[in-house]
Amino acid sequence: MSPARAGALAPALAIAPPPAAPCEPALEIVIVSAAGGREVLRACLRSVALHPPAGGPPRVWLVDNASGDGTVEMVAAEFPWVVLVALDHNAGFCAANNLALRRTTAPRVLLLNPDTELSAGALDRALATLAERPDAAVVGVRLVRPDGTFDHAAKRSFPTLAGALGHFLGIARLAQYRAPDVAEDGQGAVDAVNGAFMLVRRAAIDEVGLLDEAYRMYGEDLDWCYRFKRAGWAVLYDGRASVVHVKGAVSVLQRGRGRHRGLRTNIAFHRAMGRFYRKFHGGRRPLLDLLVYLALGAKLAVSVARSTVARRGLR
Repeated sequence: MSPARAGALAPALAIAPPPAAPCEPALEIVIVSAAGGREVLRACLRSVALHPPAGGPPRVWLVDNASGDGTVEMVAAEFPWVVLVALDHNAGFCAANNLALRRTTAPRVLLLNPDTELSAGALDRALATLAERPDAAVVGVRLVRPDGTFDHAAKRSFPTLAGALGHFLGIARLAQYRAPDVAEDGQGAVDAVNGAFMLVRRAAIDEVGLLDEAYRMYGEDLDWCYRFKRAGWAVLYDGRASVVHVKGAVSVLQRGRGRHRGLRTNIAFHRAMGRFYRKFHGGRRPLLDLLVYLALGAKLAVSVARSTVARRGLR
């Protein structure tokens, strides 16, 4: 069990709350919760309390997307230092993040998924990397699953037709999707990092804008990184810092090592990929557009079929 996960599972009374964040903190953390994620959120907030940055405690925002599962009550009772925003409807991941982002004032903001757990020194390492590179808009870190395996989505290249084909077919020489030029434990520029942990410079946000709320689930991190790079900012991955990512803890059913999205999340994922292509590449070659959308539709059908079979096997 990783140190981050072991600490997160410690009794709540054993963890002292961090000191109150200063009026103008150097770092603010934004977390969005939804139905079914109360327990992973509790572990996440405990890890934030256990591993604050050396430069001073951050201000932590929690936007609850009408979870209705006791999350709001749990946060209010156990983590009174969190700035809690409880919505009466599910506004979607991007809109909920943007709601908090508009209220933040710190020069650096961390978007953190509720199914992550910080490890000792991870925030300091990421903050140092951002400080060392004034041209960088965002820093991502090494994401590991609870069993210690690397989450390859931590660093990515922008999707291409060949790369997407290689990723989905498992053809290594085509799978540039995984940004192979930067090692898992290395540091360097990549096209995109994962939205589970995105340390972002406010100046870059001010220039390119907030998350695109047309992405309701999936794709928003890829889109943001694309806009940062298009505006001349660098996107960095630093594998010297690690964070546990209980990937898909709420939206995905797991069976053994397999991962099976539900119908709504399957549709949302493929719709997001379609939006990314349409927004940045579509409209110039109608025939290619048609082929891409047909391929996405076929991939969706295969994914839904696999998930349906897997779900029946779980009964």
